[in-house]
Amino acid sequence: MNTAITTKNYKKLVLQIGSNGMSFCTIDTLNNTLSEIQSSTFSKFEPIEDELWKLFVAHPELKMEYDDVVVLHDNNFNTFVPNALFDENYLGSYLQYNTKVFETDFFAFDAIANYEMNNVYVPMVNVNNYLIDRFGTFDYKNTNSILVDKVLDASKNIDEKQVFAHIQDARFEIVIAHNQKLLLYNSFEYNTPEDFLYYVLFTMEQLLLNPETVKVILLGKISQTNPCYTLAYTYIRNISFYDTEALQEKYSINSNEATQHFILLNA
Repeated sequence: MNTAITTKNYKKLVLQIGSNGMSFCTIDTLNNTLSEIQSSTFSKFEPIEDELWKLFVAHPELKMEYDDVVVLHDNNFNTFVPNALFDENYLGSYLQYNTKVFETDFFAFDAIANYEMNNVYVPMVNVNNYLIDRFGTFDYKNTNSILVDKVLDASKNIDEKQVFAHIQDARFEIVIAHNQKLLLYNSFEYNTPEDFLYYVLFTMEQLLLNPETVKVILLGKISQTNPCYTLAYTYIRNISFYDTEALQEKYSINSNEATQHFILLNA
């Protein structure tokens, strides 16, 4: 008898962890259903390991057995490198121009196989070390690997440049794609809606994109009542939200949940 079949519980846990908080979801992979989805914020005055410990105490489901655990490192200490320029032995050299790196840093990369490039990044080693004690083994990757991969998929057969902005509380990523070609990826920290609009318009200006004609597509922590959207709507003619209908149908969730947790649910 094949014991692997009898012991498999068909449960998957995905955790998205950043310096400001964590989101997680549990998925029944046999029935392809979302069992639970939760978000929590971290105190900036406490070590992240202590904040994770509190979450494991508050959410018993995090201590259950899972066949598959995926950890998403939610930071912007990353850069995308084409395969033609990529050497696994020199990961730190790719990051030295856009983030502060140290000799003691640990570097990792995610292969974006469909698009012949790699996302080189600095994972949060303290988070990995804490979770190893909890789960033993797990897969991990950078959130922006999923973002760029899915955005490029969405740009297939669209013969015009599109601007995608994935928005979080104090940071957003901007991706410009043209028919599955990555033209630009960048990340900005912002404090006000005016900051957000400035960075979007400035980035578009650098690529000679006209805010009267180019489509700007929003996802992440964004809605029609968000000040970032209402301000951008005034200055950008073709602004809309990412089409998450497939995620809504797949997991029986509403559009706000699908938009906010786009990366988590696509892991």
